[in-house]
Amino acid sequence: MKQSQTAEDKYQAATDTESPIPLRVLVVDDSALQRRIVALSLKRWGFSIQEATSGLEALEICKSDQIDLVISDWVMPEMDGLEFCKEFRKLKRERYGYFILVTSKNDKNDVAQGLDAGADDFLSKPVNKEELKARIRAGTRVLEMEQELHSQNGVVKNALKELQGLYDEINRDLVEAEKLQHSLIPVRHEKLENAEISLLFQSSGHVGGDLVGFFRFSRNRIGIFSLDVSGHGISSALLTVRLAGYLSPHNKTQNIAFEPMPEGGYSHRSPKDIAKLLNERMMDEMDTEHYFTLAFADVDLETGHVIMVQAGHPHPVIFNPETGVRFMGEGGVPIGLLPEVEYDNFEFDLKAGDRLLLHSDGVTECQNIKGDLFDEDGLESMLVKKLDGSGPEFMDDLMWQLTEFSEGEPFGDDVSAILLEFDGKTEG
Repeated sequence: MKQSQTAEDKYQAATDTESPIPLRVLVVDDSALQRRIVALSLKRWGFSIQEATSGLEALEICKSDQIDLVISDWVMPEMDGLEFCKEFRKLKRERYGYFILVTSKNDKNDVAQGLDAGADDFLSKPVNKEELKARIRAGTRVLEMEQELHSQNGVVKNALKELQGLYDEINRDLVEAEKLQHSLIPVRHEKLENAEISLLFQSSGHVGGDLVGFFRFSRNRIGIFSLDVSGHGISSALLTVRLAGYLSPHNKTQNIAFEPMPEGGYSHRSPKDIAKLLNERMMDEMDTEHYFTLAFADVDLETGHVIMVQAGHPHPVIFNPETGVRFMGEGGVPIGLLPEVEYDNFEFDLKAGDRLLLHSDGVTECQNIKGDLFDEDGLESMLVKKLDGSGPEFMDDLMWQLTEFSEGEPFGDDVSAILLEFDGKTEG
């Protein structure tokens, strides 16, 4: 009969209570007999068992060993099971510990008190083997789920760490890209014959799609431009870099504003032909969904005569303390949207004291918290107030006005501008 019972126990252990994780169980009771009854069943089921005669002794064991499951009597001297449970929950542990209180108490208030102290389950005295087995199975399921979650959290944590490393690497690359893009606009202010030029560039992220700049056709003739590539981010910035090469101030063979002559040297393309050629390059050579807007002005610094093209870009502005503010141009078609587009020039003359401002739509489409736009009315109002401001001071004022209008919120688009101040005086 004894052998038959042992075989049954082994069978039950293998089929009902065996766990894929090696549970370490601590049995706590000041009664040696009660400890033995519980511990003997647990050992037959294959668990690793430790015993303690009091809550204090059990707490010291738990401080040094990662116990998976505690079965503790409630009523004990020195430190009872309830107090021990509270202290057990305060311990720093790598894994969750399942806590079963053994008690003859069955009052609902007592159960609530035990749960509030951190107990997971209860066993009634005297301990029944089948009930013990059921409580152990319940605890095992909880611990198995906790172990699986811990494992999954580890995978997620490692994945997040790897992603953070990739993000840091991308961020470093973006910072370098930002430096390179700013190098395309090397100066904020430059004094030329009869004029001064100031530039502003503020991307909404690390890199942007705006570009402003100028180059010399000759000693007294310059080209100034403002362009804005559609979209945001790296792909827009890469196209901007390529376009910067097409309008390079350092390389006439690359700058499409210069047309090589058969007999040598270069002639100057008209602004409308520059826009047309850029459109052809975009449609024929660049496999991209991006397009860009452009305002390009060919300025004679001796006479103040300006020949200009507008391709979907915000209207250029002429302003003067004496004559006020004028918006120029009729719009035009953005570059890279449609093939075989013809662009038109428009011409005007700058007088002494006139200032010509080319800017991206990041200025007029700057939004405040309510969704209102700064628009052309806001720009005109700002220009009227700042007509006496000049150069970098004017650009700083423009940025201040936009920041104040947006109420400190980040700009939703890049902000760029180029300002030409014409004094109309020939240098001696």
